[in-house]
Amino acid sequence: MQKTEFNFLDKSVSCYFDADFSLIQQLAVGRQIFIITDDNLIKLYPALFKPFSLFSITPGESSKVQAIVDRILQSLIEMEADRNVMIVGVGGGVVTDIAGYIASVYKRGVSLALVPTTLLGMVDAALGGKNGVNAGIYKNIIGTIYQPQFILYDYSFLSSLPINEWINGFAEVIKHACIRDKLMFEMLERYSLHDFQTDLTLAASIIEQNVHLKMDIATSDEFDTDVRLLLNFGHTIGHALENLHDLSHGNAISIGMVAACNLSEIISKLHLDEAVRVVKLLSRYHLPVDIETDVEKVYEILKMDKKREGDDIRFILLNGIGKPEVRPISIAFLHENLKSIL
Repeated sequence: MQKTEFNFLDKSVSCYFDADFSLIQQLAVGRQIFIITDDNLIKLYPALFKPFSLFSITPGESSKVQAIVDRILQSLIEMEADRNVMIVGVGGGVVTDIAGYIASVYKRGVSLALVPTTLLGMVDAALGGKNGVNAGIYKNIIGTIYQPQFILYDYSFLSSLPINEWINGFAEVIKHACIRDKLMFEMLERYSLHDFQTDLTLAASIIEQNVHLKMDIATSDEFDTDVRLLLNFGHTIGHALENLHDLSHGNAISIGMVAACNLSEIISKLHLDEAVRVVKLLSRYHLPVDIETDVEKVYEILKMDKKREGDDIRFILLNGIGKPEVRPISIAFLHENLKSIL
């Protein structure tokens, strides 16, 4: 086991790599533990959760709504959980997002810990403190920024991860490589999805690289005003497609990254050969690179994007692999060019 500390403005977050789930009880000594998880994990690991009070949700984005949050909060009230309670989110991005949101608002803030069990959760969703729920087709429009006390990485959970969840997670790994790490991009070109699935040491290595990359960005810009915006590469159009077509997060972000590359070719300095490399890498990890969609419906969702300021949306473009930039793009320009971008 290895422990690494990441320092935010008013809190230090400990990441325990290659740890065992049982470490939770040691780290939360003296606290009442309340676990939020999902039904899939309960079925896979029933004995794991027996010592704890818990609330299990139906897996998937349909649970990431205020109504589910209200039910969990009511459970905390009924069990008379006080401010000494520790909320522990055990699961993928939906679970960790909900757990973070609940910990931030229950009694105006209680202790939080996260145990991501999916690749997407380990490399992205559990990191940086962003949490919240969706409102209709508008993704993550309600939420807070709230850091956990610790994040525990038990890689044994990956042994039960279905293939589609490996694919889902590699979208964010590729995103990180595109915006920050050309060497990681080149490494991913040399390996395959099967290589990481069958070699947990290799998988642990890429996970820890991504944790350091994202946390370095997040700790330098906790509240998303500057460099942290780069982490939204592929997410602007991707989020619109995710809820419009009920796509997995990784599939939607993959298509969003291709759209961002197409936009980068039009108005930035991205050369066609580098855009092609991004598309090929996404395809190499079995991610989709296009979709048939109603561009007018996509546009209507884009208009409500959190990064919109007046008539512009701050888009993350590429000048090259590992060379991103934040560029304000007018709503009118997007409307005019959306069909060719997608």
